[in-house]
Amino acid sequence: MATYSGTAHFYQNGNLILSNFVSGEVISDDGGDSVFTPGEVVDDTANTFVGTGTFVGTIDINGFDYPIFSEADSGGTLGDVVLYVVTPAGFDTSNLPSDLGAATASSLTECFLTGTRIATPSGETEVEKLRIGDEILTAEGNTVPVRWIGRQRVVCAFAPAERLMPVRIRAGALGDGLPRRDLRVTADHALLVDGLLVNASALVNGAGIDWVPLSELGASYTVYHVETEAHDLILAEGTAAETYIDYVARRSFDNHEEYRALYGEETTIAEMPLPRISAARLLPPALRARLAGRSAA
Repeated sequence: MATYSGTAHFYQNGNLILSNFVSGEVISDDGGDSVFTPGEVVDDTANTFVGTGTFVGTIDINGFDYPIFSEADSGGTLGDVVLYVVTPAGFDTSNLPSDLGAATASSLTECFLTGTRIATPSGETEVEKLRIGDEILTAEGNTVPVRWIGRQRVVCAFAPAERLMPVRIRAGALGDGLPRRDLRVTADHALLVDGLLVNASALVNGAGIDWVPLSELGASYTVYHVETEAHDLILAEGTAAETYIDYVARRSFDNHEEYRALYGEETTIAEMPLPRISAARLLPPALRARLAGRSAA
């Protein structure tokens, strides 16, 4: 059984409300596998205030990862749901973010949501079912193996922020029948549109391409990033979409220790030589008009 001890700092609605509230906090998991897994029930044996909760994931504070837990309050003064960060002895509390939602949003990388179908030589496979070594198709029709699948759980109880909201590209919104089904990706995940790598957030037009409300996603949602040997374009719901590029370190993913066990030190992947559009104001007017026309059709 995994355990973690330290000092608890409480957040409500994403905002820090109590620092150093519980010292000597001891968290135990229920899996018996010596690791904490996002979504796993935990027991904080040293804190009788609320008792049990869920392991959410980790937060990067000055280059170190600290665990985040959530608890359902049993009627105390903190409200219905509390999120808290547990830090080790001697931690400088001035490093704590005042807005947990903004801090976690900064580490949300470019990913596909659960259920996104990725093209393989034998047909389409949901991204969450892909495994290391599986072969997938590139937009050019080549076959490449999956090197790693990064996985990250996003907890919607954090302060709602646009950066936590995925983007939905409705079926056909890009033209030529693409995507074939609704495609949901995180805001900074780029698609190939008119020879440009365009971040999904830059495509939002309030019609065929729009934000997915967090209220639609439940308490949390999981995103996946496919890594290949190079920065490739693969087919997601028939649409050319980028593979992993290390704008955000792999330690931002919940399963980054798996990567380290497989490959040791992180390797850098060079970005493909295509212009990137990272903001709506940079989107070429002709492309914006064309997409708006598709949405109105």
